[in-house]
Amino acid sequence: MRKGLLVNWSTILFPVIWLWRPKLFLTLLLFVGTAYLLVAFNYSYSDGNRAGYIQKFSKKGWFCKTHEGELAMTTVPGVAPVLWEFTVWDDNVAVQLNQLMGKRLVLHYKEYRYLPTTCFGETPYFVDRVEVQE
Repeated sequence: MRKGLLVNWSTILFPVIWLWRPKLFLTLLLFVGTAYLLVAFNYSYSDGNRAGYIQKFSKKGWFCKTHEGELAMTTVPGVAPVLWEFTVWDDNVAVQLNQLMGKRLVLHYKEYRYLPTTCFGETPYFVDRVEVQE
């Protein structure tokens, strides 16, 4: 008489069964979300400079107010400018931009990709420094 193969389901389902415990699952989800935000905010995808004239600059948002602007980049007068949208987190940089409107500026920016919501800014480009180009 041949014995049937007995399966111990607890050892097979152990990697999946712990997901059904709500406290452990929520703790793991919180940890993964926090780690994602730490990586997203501390490592920029790119950084660089853009030069032009501030065309529009305002504070936007229903709940999360951010400073949003447009830089008109022109190479030759008379040619249609290329508009570049950006976000400013720092209030000191925003005040400086408001004071320097109308002058040719060089904006230093960092690009952060894959931010979870538009509450951090409507664009992936975040300006952190302003210089006047003469």
